[in-house]
Amino acid sequence: MSRVQLNPPQRAAVEHLDGPLLVLAGAGSGKTGVITHKIAHLIASGYQAERIAAVTFTNKAAREMAARVGQLVGRQRASGLQISTFHSLGLRLLREEREAAGLKRGFSIFDADDADKLLADLLGRDAELRKLARITVSRWKSALISPTRAVTEAEDDREASLARAYSEYQRHLGAYNAVDFDDLLYRPVELLREDPALAERWQNRFGYLLVDEYQDTNGAQYELFRRLTGPRAAFTVVGDDDQSIYAWRGARPGNIADLSRDFPHLTVIKLEQNYRSCGHILTAANRLIQGNERVYDKNLWSALGAGDRVRILACDDEADRVVSEMVSHRLRTGGQPGDYAVLYRSNQQARAFERVLRERNVAYRVSGGRSFFDRGEIRDVIAYLRLLTNPDDDAAFLRIVNLPRREIGPATLEQLGRYAGERGLPLFAAARGIGLSGRLGERSARRLGDFVEWAADLMMRSESEAPDSLVRQMLADIDYRAWLRDTAANRQQGERRAENVDEFVAWLGRHSEDDRGQPASLETLVGKLGLMDLMEREDRQDAAQVQLSTLHAAKGLEFPHVFLAGIEEGLLPHQNSLDEDNVAEERRLMYVGITRARRSLTLSYCRQRRRGRDLVDCQPSRFLEELPVDELDWPGKRRDNDDPEARQARGRAHLAGLRAMLDSE
Repeated sequence: MSRVQLNPPQRAAVEHLDGPLLVLAGAGSGKTGVITHKIAHLIASGYQAERIAAVTFTNKAAREMAARVGQLVGRQRASGLQISTFHSLGLRLLREEREAAGLKRGFSIFDADDADKLLADLLGRDAELRKLARITVSRWKSALISPTRAVTEAEDDREASLARAYSEYQRHLGAYNAVDFDDLLYRPVELLREDPALAERWQNRFGYLLVDEYQDTNGAQYELFRRLTGPRAAFTVVGDDDQSIYAWRGARPGNIADLSRDFPHLTVIKLEQNYRSCGHILTAANRLIQGNERVYDKNLWSALGAGDRVRILACDDEADRVVSEMVSHRLRTGGQPGDYAVLYRSNQQARAFERVLRERNVAYRVSGGRSFFDRGEIRDVIAYLRLLTNPDDDAAFLRIVNLPRREIGPATLEQLGRYAGERGLPLFAAARGIGLSGRLGERSARRLGDFVEWAADLMMRSESEAPDSLVRQMLADIDYRAWLRDTAANRQQGERRAENVDEFVAWLGRHSEDDRGQPASLETLVGKLGLMDLMEREDRQDAAQVQLSTLHAAKGLEFPHVFLAGIEEGLLPHQNSLDEDNVAEERRLMYVGITRARRSLTLSYCRQRRRGRDLVDCQPSRFLEELPVDELDWPGKRRDNDDPEARQARGRAHLAGLRAMLDSE
């Protein structure tokens, strides 16, 4: 999208620099183009690139945004521009202000497994209790609730017990010189709240702040954004409250309403022209979302023509019917498998579609597969690197001290743990203690001593040696590839695991420079690895594969032809949301699914589903009844084409679209 192609609302959003701005960007309305053009406009207006910060939710989106800005203004003028995720921004603040945060250099970022192991130490082996504690602690941090406040406000004994575990959990993180993923937001907000001078320093660093996907912000992200903007309020946020579908992650659609409260001079610009979908699809989306209460109304329209009516399929065997319709459509139109997506509410719905696609020899891909960085062999190597950059990281120490086997057994580690606890030391420092040798046998003391001296030598070398070179030598020292092959179920698995490690070392080499072109330290790379979470999983689209995806994972994607499956009460809206009286979010979720479709949309439901050994009658979703019947191809449902009010409504929508098209010329 070049500058001359911006439509009037987009251009107004790009050129608005007088005060805070909320851009309500409907699905497919070109919001990324608005953000990148706005950054280019800021630079052209005299803002220094290094004083412009743009924040989004995935590193992939940040990279794409940076690339598009570079194309608009040139790499040299864009040099120093700060585009990152909220968590990367929080990590940067903590690194630069680590003394104020009570952290030492090289602090670790605990992932979900590390947190679970720590909670197991605190709460015991009750997996359900650990899961509840992990979810609750994350919710408290997202809402900026401190351990002290959690204890004070506990409403019952169980919540009080969880609050005490939260307090202990934070204390242990401090002892390990570590933070968890939620701390990358929670801890920076704490610093900005408690230290006015620090807050002013960071506010002055950013002359202008932009936020993408604003509707997905939680309480901590909103407060971090609010405190960084400061009294100048020089910002643009872009979002769509109709696409807020991550309440289970702590996202607050109410953050959009809070903006007008906290920034009374807020300007609101709506982007309603959709460049993705045909008219019938958008009419269905508009009518559906009217069932929700909204702070700002939007009405998406398109200049792409009406297109095909939205189809409704009542199925006996849903997977068989949907795949048959898909194959038939491909034969008629000559489409590619990658043009098609089957979207659904819950992961378990994928199994039936996978079975039928395999039977029909149709290639497919299921989104949300395991991340490369989640593989066991990669996590092993990362644990070594975490220890090299942060010797206080007990979780990393325990993972790799006997991997590959060094015959350092549980009894040795138990004695080491007691010694460390008595002296208040991390395990690595305790393992170097002179007094420990008297508690261990000669062989155990020698093996443990050999390990810590070898690791200490690597720590010294990491200060000057390139990370990929250091890791190659480390892997050779421990003969890790041979260990992978020896412990694999078969030769092929061992080779795959060794190849994964080689790919990881190559990744380190490709990231050998930081954002400013300087050699990246091992500490910098380990910090980047700490942010490789669920949001970093591959989301590529393959032209040779049908996409199977949950509705949540499909957000941000688009496909020429979309099948929304399982549009039934109990599935969409999901029974959990019905029980919690949260139908509004389920309606937004279906709205997101509808607006993924470009040229055709098919909604399907089962007449009956098997529950155990029984066939149970299914009730079509209430959302189907909320769609405009005259826009649907739904056998058995009458289209009231002669309804005067409906004709008038269609006429008004058509005229509005024509006017907007003429205005954009």
